[in-house]
Amino acid sequence: MEIIVFGGGCFWCTEAVFQMLHGIKTVTSGYTGGSTPNPTYEEVSTGNTGHVESIKVEYDPAVVSLRDLLAVFFTSHDPTTLNRQGNDVGTQYRSAIFYSSAEQKKFIESFIKELAENKTFSRPLVTEIRPLSVFYPAEDYHKNYYREKSDKPYCQFVIDPKIVKLRKSFSHLLKP
Repeated sequence: MEIIVFGGGCFWCTEAVFQMLHGIKTVTSGYTGGSTPNPTYEEVSTGNTGHVESIKVEYDPAVVSLRDLLAVFFTSHDPTTLNRQGNDVGTQYRSAIFYSSAEQKKFIESFIKELAENKTFSRPLVTEIRPLSVFYPAEDYHKNYYREKSDKPYCQFVIDPKIVKLRKSFSHLLKP
């Protein structure tokens, strides 16, 4: 098993997307990249902790490749907007990848270079690439948010379109 952490806006969205993929053992919503120890959601929401709302993904590289995970990540959010995803604004919503090995870092940098060379996005990528240090799991009420609250307006208007896009573009990566 390997670990990688993605920050792509609200962790409810990224958690919902990555929980659907084959080869994923666990997806944990939480906070990383900042300086405040043991931050709370309320503290991170101020944008003053330096932490990113993120998901820690434990995956089996024999089942799902890092390339596939990166493809899903870059398709499921806008990596060209600085400190913003849709209506969510602040450094806690920045696009970020926290790697857990030198091999991951090298692969991520190569993947991003490929996206730039292929002009996959019309604007430059602003995704931050950093080593993973401490990851703080989010409070229990954030876990499995979409699975448990898919009838909520936020889920219907923000997360559902991401799920539709995932099913259309990456059906071969989804759990049955």
